[in-house]
Amino acid sequence: MDTQSLRLFVLASETLNISAAGRTLGMAPAVASTRIAKLERFLGVELLHRSTRKVSLSVEGQDFLPYAREMIAQEEAAVAALGKGQAQISGTLRFTAPSTFAQRYIAPLLPEFMDQHPDLTLDLHLSDAQFDLIEGSYDLALRNAVLADSSLTARKLADDARVLCASPAYLDRYGVPQNADDLVAHRLIAFQNLDPKGLIAADGTQAEFEPKRAAHRLVLNDGLTQKRATLDGAGISINSMWLVHDAIADGTLIRVLPDYEVARKPALWLIYPKSNIVSTKVRVFMDFLIKHIGNAPVWRIDQ
Repeated sequence: MDTQSLRLFVLASETLNISAAGRTLGMAPAVASTRIAKLERFLGVELLHRSTRKVSLSVEGQDFLPYAREMIAQEEAAVAALGKGQAQISGTLRFTAPSTFAQRYIAPLLPEFMDQHPDLTLDLHLSDAQFDLIEGSYDLALRNAVLADSSLTARKLADDARVLCASPAYLDRYGVPQNADDLVAHRLIAFQNLDPKGLIAADGTQAEFEPKRAAHRLVLNDGLTQKRATLDGAGISINSMWLVHDAIADGTLIRVLPDYEVARKPALWLIYPKSNIVSTKVRVFMDFLIKHIGNAPVWRIDQ
């Protein structure tokens, strides 16, 4: 199967523009349309729906897309094994990550990565809401939860910790909780859910509290807003250390029950569709993020 036509199809599925995908690969629009049609005849299905207004991915195209990417990755790996890999990585890398983390840790690194790989287009989708990798045709995603989907593979970016904290003004006004049971009488800022939380101390002592029983509750779905509300004295919140370590260090936030962390050990994971070969563009971006963020995360409690 002609891998250049596969590259064209993958680009067209990402941009929903056959002519633009063709130009990226140095093809005239008519040539690009002809090659897509030839690929469809070979496969016996319509991969892309075309109209005078727009291009969309067909159901069959969605099913075929991960296999097309796999075949391209296999070719790249085979060429690289012979020492003839491309000096410049090209194409489009679709990456989704929580907006709060990306703004703080990934965005400042992008100029350096783009200088290293000028022919690679980064298509970043940033939101604290999570997108489906396969359905959204993403190459890579950043997640802070344990991998459950067997069709995906994970590589750890960094460990994390989740802690309770509040502003000095809040604690002056409402008092400092001395144990987990005291949290019920306090205002709680929760991120997205109110499930029971287990707490564990360094010596193994465990405790539990139920956010639903808190006297007042504020539920948010945006990390920066939660931090801002906590800084402004709206209540006690559970936060990832990567979000609040600097505020704790400068005293604008105080750890509540400082001997405890949330019992479930969180981590940041780079998630990608399962494949025998990881594409070069995905591998170099993961290596870059791990080098600059994961090797020595600035938020580690033991630093």
